[in-house]
Amino acid sequence: MLFQLPLSLLSPAGPRARLSILIFHRVLRERDPLFPGEVEAGEFDRICEWADSMFTVLPLHEAAARQVSGTLPARALSITFDDGYADNHDVAMPILQRHGLTATIFVATGFLNGGRMWNDTIIESIRRTTKDALDLRSIGVDGLGELELKSLDQRRAAIAKLIGAIKHKHPVERQALVQAVADTAAAALPSDLMMSTEQVRALHGGGMQIGAHTVTHPILASLPLSEARQEIAESREVLQAILGERVGLFAYPNGRPGHDYTPDNVRQVRELGFDAAVSTTWGAARAGTDCFQLPRFSPWDRERKRFGLRMMRNLWAT
Repeated sequence: MLFQLPLSLLSPAGPRARLSILIFHRVLRERDPLFPGEVEAGEFDRICEWADSMFTVLPLHEAAARQVSGTLPARALSITFDDGYADNHDVAMPILQRHGLTATIFVATGFLNGGRMWNDTIIESIRRTTKDALDLRSIGVDGLGELELKSLDQRRAAIAKLIGAIKHKHPVERQALVQAVADTAAAALPSDLMMSTEQVRALHGGGMQIGAHTVTHPILASLPLSEARQEIAESREVLQAILGERVGLFAYPNGRPGHDYTPDNVRQVRELGFDAAVSTTWGAARAGTDCFQLPRFSPWDRERKRFGLRMMRNLWAT
């Protein structure tokens, strides 16, 4: 109750309402020593409790439509996940259901059924290799030499350096570079990080929404427009075939406007007939916000008061 009044003043019902959208990627069963800041089950349970007590949580498709029509309730909020990790089904969904909440899961369809996102190949190669260093001078990327891996800090730094160097390459070149790193690391890599089609259906049957997130998770701004359109359209077609119904929501990979996607990509999403799309720009949507570039916010506080204050600041800054 402490935060409901100030949040209602910042986000009242009706035309002056603001829509907060939370973005997550994974919910782990337990703490990851390599990435201790990643949300685990107990923390996500508390975040759901706080969100439910402070906000009016709506399915994103409903919230987006009501944002356009000016009929949002006070303190409107939606919950989203990007990429399509299996723990969204195994860990996050039971917690959401226990709190009576729903979320939208944006799925990169090319990694379903045993696939692995390129960045996870990097992460797991560095995590699982038994080598104390990787010599990557031969793979042809400026700035990559010998990476020391003797400590967790060195492995975190190596992961960050590799992802930063490879992220904006064309998907074909990116995949070749990632494979070269994996070959050099010579580690056994997991094949169960991402969802199966059965888990996508189970999420949908459990009250969650499914949205499109491209096929291979490329930086859309780096692609020719024809390739970008194919990535966007094909991901939706695959999901519609899995679910047997229309998919109306889209999330831009990485999601920074002008950097990761362009106005032309926004136009493509609109022309393809989606209802709304989300970015990763912080803030909250208000009347007049482009429903094909809805902002989202990542809450990182692990204490109720700080969480509430952070959400207030996000609304205040909008």
